[in-house]
Amino acid sequence: MEKIRVFVLDDHEIVRNGLRQTLARHDDIELVGEAGLAAEALRRIPALRPDVAVLDGRLPDGSGIDVCREVRSTLPDVACLILTSYDDDEALFSAIMAGAAGYVLKEIRGNDLVGAIRAVASGQSLLAPSVTRRVLERLREGPHEDPALASLNQREREILQLIADGLTNRQIGTRLGLSEKTVKNYVSSILEKLGLASRTQAAVYLLKQAGE
Repeated sequence: MEKIRVFVLDDHEIVRNGLRQTLARHDDIELVGEAGLAAEALRRIPALRPDVAVLDGRLPDGSGIDVCREVRSTLPDVACLILTSYDDDEALFSAIMAGAAGYVLKEIRGNDLVGAIRAVASGQSLLAPSVTRRVLERLREGPHEDPALASLNQREREILQLIADGLTNRQIGTRLGLSEKTVKNYVSSILEKLGLASRTQAAVYLLKQAGE
């Protein structure tokens, strides 16, 4: 019987040890490699060509979702199973959009995880109908907008964008036909609404929102 080749990515050695012991008890599964960092996994997975990659949701140098996206773009035959401690819609949505075949929590029992590995290895998806429905609703609604950003009026949004573009208060005033003092008041209001302390934080915040 051909074994299911599995690669494990998790930054906690004790978790990797536990997974190694769990998988070793099943004759139809072979652990072909493991890593503790995303960069290491991205180097090793193409060479090892596992059937299933079990990927930790959050890592010191990225996330299993990032690894999943990269792996699936070059090795579409590798089924990616996200194993995480965090149950939130944003991570779940990102995992599905990255091409993950499944998304399970670390509290899962060993035998259930093995069952999940077998399922995705056979081409099945571990996404329940309720999960699929949430994703479809999210796609229809478009990108999620932070409620704090939604609290800004149109003029404040314009000024926030110009801050992110690196303009000073004086330059923003010239661009929008406003006095420098008025722009300063707008900036203070923006920072207060977003719960931020500086223009730099505001620029980073907007860039992060644009990337989601």
